[in-house]
This record gives sequence, C-alpha cells and structure tokens, in this order.
Amino acid sequence: MTSKQRAYLRSLGNELEPVFQIGKGGLSEEILNQLDAVLEARELIKVRVLKSCLDDPGALADEIAAELGCDVVQKIGRIFLLYRPAEEPRIQLP
Repeated sequence: MTSKQRAYLRSLGNELEPVFQIGKGGLSEEILNQLDAVLEARELIKVRVLKSCLDDPGALADEIAAELGCDVVQKIGRIFLLYRPAEEPRIQLP
C-alpha cells in the first residue's frame, strides 16, 4: 500500500466511529471471526481497545492484520484502523 493510499484511507477513517471493541477477554477466535465478517462487509473499520484489555493495542493490531490478511492503516493510542478490500471493492484507492 502506498503512502497516498494510506492517507486517503485515513481521511475516510476520520468520519468512522469504532465498530468493534476489544476488552479484558483479549483477542479470541470468536472476535477474529466477527472482525473478518465486518471487514468483508465494510472494507474499512475502526477498532478500539478498552483500558481493561491488558494487551498492547499496537501488537493486537499487528496480530489481527497477520491473521486476517488486512492492512493496519493507522494506530492512534488505543484505536486503530484496518483495511481489506472485499471481493467486489467499494472503496476505490487512488
């Protein structure tokens, strides 16, 4: 992914509210399955890691990206933005 594409996705992500929260249970297989379904439906999602989660938010984002084959577009504090194009992409990257 180029820096121009990443910047474009960040601009789209500014308007998004977090659609997923990871709490004290951490990352489980069920959460990964749900994230996979949401990524397929929306392509670009914002995820929040709650303070009750003891895992590092950056490490969680990288682990999710590796498991689901998506890109981490942005990490800010306890919030990160994930992108994976769907089979029929709705977001046209520059």
